[in-house]
Amino acid sequence: MHVTRIYAGSDGKSHFEEVDLNFKPRAEGQSEGTPVSNAKEAFFTRQDVGYVLDWHTAPGRQYVITLSGQGEIEVGDGSKKLFEPGDVLLAEDTTGQGHVTRVVGDHPRTMMWVPLD
Repeated sequence: MHVTRIYAGSDGKSHFEEVDLNFKPRAEGQSEGTPVSNAKEAFFTRQDVGYVLDWHTAPGRQYVITLSGQGEIEVGDGSKKLFEPGDVLLAEDTTGQGHVTRVVGDHPRTMMWVPLD
């Protein structure tokens, strides 16, 4: 499994990168898991169909998990990626041009946000 990371490159533009999750055994006979991230809070938002947030940076490092609906993210080189239920975004483009967020499809987009650090 992987997450999509958005980061600010040396060109000042945001870029996509697919990052594999590093699953390792957690305990004898139990499931595998990733290292623990430092998160103290989480919150949920809903954005209506047609919502657009023009160029912006992430306010801080955070996971954004799409729970329902569809969102499209555009980065500085014109690349776009569709986020559907279950998709995880790691937003780390806290500087530079940032990215554009759009709600696409026929349903509002509901997300869970998990600020890190």
